[in-house]
Amino acid sequence: MKWSELSIHTKNEAVEAISNILHEAGASGVVIEDSAEYAKPREDQFGEIYALNEDDFPKDGVIVKAYLSESSFLNETVEEIKAAITNLTNFNIDIGQNVVSIVEVNEEDWATAWKQYYHPVKISERFTIVPTWEDYTPVSTDELIIELDPGMAFGTGTHPTTVMCLQGLEKVVKEGDQVVDIGTGSGVLSIGAAMLGAKSVHALDLDEVAVRSAKENVALNHVDDKVTVFHGNLLDTVKEPADVVVANILAEIIMSFTDDAFTIVKPGGLYVTSGIIGAKRDDVKAALEASGFVIEEVLLMEDWVAIIARRPQ
Repeated sequence: MKWSELSIHTKNEAVEAISNILHEAGASGVVIEDSAEYAKPREDQFGEIYALNEDDFPKDGVIVKAYLSESSFLNETVEEIKAAITNLTNFNIDIGQNVVSIVEVNEEDWATAWKQYYHPVKISERFTIVPTWEDYTPVSTDELIIELDPGMAFGTGTHPTTVMCLQGLEKVVKEGDQVVDIGTGSGVLSIGAAMLGAKSVHALDLDEVAVRSAKENVALNHVDDKVTVFHGNLLDTVKEPADVVVANILAEIIMSFTDDAFTIVKPGGLYVTSGIIGAKRDDVKAALEASGFVIEEVLLMEDWVAIIARRPQ
């Protein structure tokens, strides 16, 4: 089977939105090549060093690659993707050069190419993300191992916004908590919440591909007795308030439903949000506070922000 590799040269701020556009267009997998990844130090208090090839990264900005099956509708699909990306400027999202190119690839090349970017990574005091094809031995007795096969879903669990959400959940989830995960993607945050002792996790995503992948990853990590994955938009499927709500989505979307989010967080409960580019931090904080939340902590990683907010008693 033949596939077309669509490459978009953009800015870091637009990566999440463009990835979503590509998946909605039917892309079977996304690879992110960030120029900052090659330049930054590879060792910190959690991570490990991996050798990177400079040729695998752009000189500046970010390249987002997606894979579309070749069909008679391919040209129309590409034009719709281009229009949707250009439309992001109406939301004050910097799309950078927005250079789009397309090449043909064989299925066997597509199926394995992205794996070179994905290795076991310790992302917090307790969590380590491990791809299913890698062997990994825990380095401490209380280490929590999340196995992921991202496949066609939304992430490997190592993007700064996901890392900060997991670190935030590690701070706030208590034994027996009820948790809601809005926009679950690959399911990594729901899996993490369950491993931290949550009694139940209500995970939901608008994209059916993400829902399928999340269900597979939940089962892979043996937390399907605690995590239930639903197909739904934002809070459509949520019927009961939760002790902890987590949303790793675009800042603009977070700001669009802060009042609704406030109603599903129990009094005294916590709301962990990310997907927020640094320039939007104050806007998101203001929206959360206007809905009644009290900001407890702001986490920073690279150009991204996560906010932990509490609903007062």
